[in-house]
Amino acid sequence: MSLLKISNLQKTYPNGTHALNNVNLEIGNGMFGLLGPNGAGKSSLMRTLATLQEADSGSAFLDDIDILKDPKSIRKVLGYLPQEFGVYPRITAFQLLDHLATLKGITNGKERKELVEYLLEKVNLFKERNKNVKGFSGGMKQRIGIAQALIKSPKLIIVDEPTAGLDPGERNRFHNLLAEVGEEVIIILSTHIVEDVKELCTDMAIMNLGEIVYKGSPANALTELRGQIWRKTIQRSEKAEYKENYRVISDKMVAGLPQIHILSDTDPGNGFIQIEPGLEDVFFTKINAAVPA
Repeated sequence: MSLLKISNLQKTYPNGTHALNNVNLEIGNGMFGLLGPNGAGKSSLMRTLATLQEADSGSAFLDDIDILKDPKSIRKVLGYLPQEFGVYPRITAFQLLDHLATLKGITNGKERKELVEYLLEKVNLFKERNKNVKGFSGGMKQRIGIAQALIKSPKLIIVDEPTAGLDPGERNRFHNLLAEVGEEVIIILSTHIVEDVKELCTDMAIMNLGEIVYKGSPANALTELRGQIWRKTIQRSEKAEYKENYRVISDKMVAGLPQIHILSDTDPGNGFIQIEPGLEDVFFTKINAAVPA
C-alpha cells in the first residue's frame, strides 16, 4: 500500500499566475479524481508530480521518495499519460512500446518482447500491434498511452484529461481499463469531466484557482448537499433576474429552455422542485464558492 503526501505546494509562473496555492493532499491506492475547470491548476499539479516542472516551495513524497528533490527515483516508479499523448509517425504499436521500454531501461530483448506483448493484450490492442499508431482512433491512442504508462510496474500513475474528445464507446472501454489497473496502484485522474470521477473514483478533490476547495469521497460530498438543491425551468429572458435573486450554481439548456439549479437551505417556493444532488452540483457549488465576488 503506497501513500502520496503533498504538503504546502506552491507554484507561481513568471506572468504572475498562482498555479498552485498551498496545495495539501494525501492519496492512497486506488482511483483518485482531481476535478476542476480549465485553468484550475490541475495540469500544473500533475506536471509537478511528474517532475516536468519544479515547485517554488512545499513538498511531495511517494512513500519515502522525495519527488521534488529526487526526480530520478520517482521516475522509476511513475507512469504518466499526458493530456496530449504524441506518437511517432510511421511506427507500429509494437515498435512504439518496444522503443519506450528500451528508454525505460529494459535492455533484455526477450524480456522486452514479452512485456510489450503482455501490455498490448492488457489494453486489447494485440491484434493491432503491427499497425501504425498514427492511424489509431483517439481511444486506441489513449489505450497505447496507458500501456506505456504501465511499463516497469509503476506505483503511481498520472492520467491528465484522458477522455476529452473520446466517443462514448471509447470512453467506456478506457474507464474499464483504468478501473482494472487502479486496483493495485495509485492512479490520479485529472479531469474537468464530472462523469469520469463519478463512475471511477472513491476519493476525489476539487481544485479551482490553484487551490483545493474540496477533498473527500463523492458519496460524502453528495450527502453534504442533500436537501439544498432545487431545480426550475425558466425563460431565457429571466436568467439575469434569477441569478440576482437566488444562488444559482448552474444552468443548462433542456429542450430549448434554461434549467437552473440553485442552492438553498429552505424551500424557495416560486415553482422550484427539490432534487437529489448530483456530482455536478457538488462541483459547481465548490467552484462558485471559491470564485472571488
